[in-house]
Amino acid sequence: MEAKTPANDKYFIVIRGKSRKGFCRGCIGRVETETPHGEIMGLLYATGSPQSGGIVAREDTYPLTRHQAQLLLFVSNIGRRLELLCNPQLFSAICELALDDLVVVKHRKGHLPGVVRNLMQVGRKESKDDLHMLGFEVEFMDFDSTLSSKKPAPLLLFSAADIVQVVPSYSPVGLHWRDGRSESPNKRAVTRINSMPNLRSNTLQRGNHTEEGVIQGSGVSQVPLEVGSIVEVESTTGIRLYGVVRWLGLLKGKRNVWAGIELDYEINGCSDGTCAGQRYFSCKGNRALFVPANKCSPDSRLGCYEEPAPTSPVPPFEDSAEDAPPIPESEALSLLVGRMKGIQGHVNSCYLDATLFSLFSSSLTLDNICRKPADTEKPTACTLRKIVNRLRRQGFVPADSVALFRRQLGCDTFRTEEKDPEEFITLLFQKVFSVEPLLKLRSAEGTSQGTYTFQIFLEKEQMGAMPTVQQLLDTSCLSGGLKFEEVPSCLMVQMPRFGNKYKMFSHIIPSTELDITDLLCHSQRECFICGRSAEHECLQCLPDRKLQPGRIKQYCSICNSQVHKHPCRQGHDPKVLTAAASRADDGPVSRSTMELFAVLCIHTSHYVCFVKYGPGPRSWIFFDSMADRCGDDQNGYNIPEIRACPEVGEFLSRPEEELARTDPRQTPDLVRRLLCDSYMFLYQNPTES
Repeated sequence: MEAKTPANDKYFIVIRGKSRKGFCRGCIGRVETETPHGEIMGLLYATGSPQSGGIVAREDTYPLTRHQAQLLLFVSNIGRRLELLCNPQLFSAICELALDDLVVVKHRKGHLPGVVRNLMQVGRKESKDDLHMLGFEVEFMDFDSTLSSKKPAPLLLFSAADIVQVVPSYSPVGLHWRDGRSESPNKRAVTRINSMPNLRSNTLQRGNHTEEGVIQGSGVSQVPLEVGSIVEVESTTGIRLYGVVRWLGLLKGKRNVWAGIELDYEINGCSDGTCAGQRYFSCKGNRALFVPANKCSPDSRLGCYEEPAPTSPVPPFEDSAEDAPPIPESEALSLLVGRMKGIQGHVNSCYLDATLFSLFSSSLTLDNICRKPADTEKPTACTLRKIVNRLRRQGFVPADSVALFRRQLGCDTFRTEEKDPEEFITLLFQKVFSVEPLLKLRSAEGTSQGTYTFQIFLEKEQMGAMPTVQQLLDTSCLSGGLKFEEVPSCLMVQMPRFGNKYKMFSHIIPSTELDITDLLCHSQRECFICGRSAEHECLQCLPDRKLQPGRIKQYCSICNSQVHKHPCRQGHDPKVLTAAASRADDGPVSRSTMELFAVLCIHTSHYVCFVKYGPGPRSWIFFDSMADRCGDDQNGYNIPEIRACPEVGEFLSRPEEELARTDPRQTPDLVRRLLCDSYMFLYQNPTES
């Protein structure tokens, strides 16, 4: 048994900031004292023993319980340690694991299901400051073990970061310690808990064997079972196996109808579709499981599936007459982060899933634009309202809800074919919401035009290798002679690329704030040089490397004359600003800005998105409606996933000059994906959001 720990022990992990006095990002420590200046003095743990002391700012740390610290210490890779911490739903489930819980772990053979058999204390506790690391002994689900005379395979030890999924068994038995320490001087000491009895119960057919197995059921399937049904079978200890029915019929020597299931994972003792030497269907080895049909029930993770999408939402959801507000920052991570979160993708729907999630999950802007009395809404708008309410209240929208919405859009191509977000956005606002164009643009000739998204048009030579969105917007507007007639409530800026086939810039730096003051028709303007009232604007000065390239250049009469005396600028053709754009006095100009709230990205024809879920600089999440798949293309289903990505916020908080010098190859994976794959940036007017 481990010595009793003082109740006031506090632990922490460093989540940001540069290395300072012993601590760096990803390090785990124990609080010794806290200073009045917001600093923590503590012990640094590299393994189970404290290596040194150090000082770190409290705001750069995240508090941990002793149990959490022990689990994270056993994760030696700092990156994997922080990645696990950024998935609070999974990490919380791992912290609460009990004996006989089913988990899926990363293994050299892939992701494999197993049962938690022991909680291991790793390391020796030679002083009161030592801290045991914790790992899990996992027994892979080998149904052939009870038939074999071979010695059981040793249990493998996994860290918390090796666990990718947790399925609680609801076992009343908790984790209990027993003594059993290794005395080898060359091995880390471990303490383990008692193993539980083997699985037991009803008859089960696996491959060529019949044995006392693990399957339980009510005796009658709750819904009609057919080939292609997505089902689960459950053990007496609560372990669930999931798969797709590949065959139904009578097995040789059996009376009732049996089902041949292709499992999601390989399990030793299963076959490739054969039973007792006869083939009933074909699949990968160790995935075919034969059970009585009445032991199968619908996959509880998604509900019953009809052709081709799920028809029964699970868990149940009853829509309220009252619209749900955007998800607040304090609840976003607990509600959204994890697998089977967000909007479930189905048949080329990623463009729609990512767009809807970006527009409606955390932003209020579109609510204000599209709000109408419920009794005046079109059926399509009512369906969309239910999708948004379910996303905001439950954090998950099944594919059948989105499939209905796609059918109601009235165009067959929106039901099955790949589309671009701008095409869907135009249809959404025109047909579903019946609202006027969000953007009102005026050309140099004085003609007005309306649009829902802004497409960047420019020559590549006008920009540097890695431009910002601000630079792209300024250059595009000035090159095309376009101005905004008013500050829009929502500005969706489409990058100079076309799907996954062409992109003008390999990387684009997101601008968290867009200043559109100088892009407004009637905005007051100030001289770029001296700050007095501007009277002239010069497009040719825009890329000038001696005058902050990429920034709009407008000058008062004096500065305009002086700037264009330079030999390299004498050929420029500055334009005279309208009287409305000039100022009567030299007081400060009120700036009109837009704030970034989402980014749509594309890679190999697949759309995903980054969404800012709150005002905090690190409040960013990443959403993929088809992050994984269960089953094959014909009979499986997509698994959507949302991940917290505070590293994106940390990166975007850097000064613009530092961002311009960034090597994308040296950035974290999601940051690199944001820089490389950005397709459309979504901005909102902060005064209306």
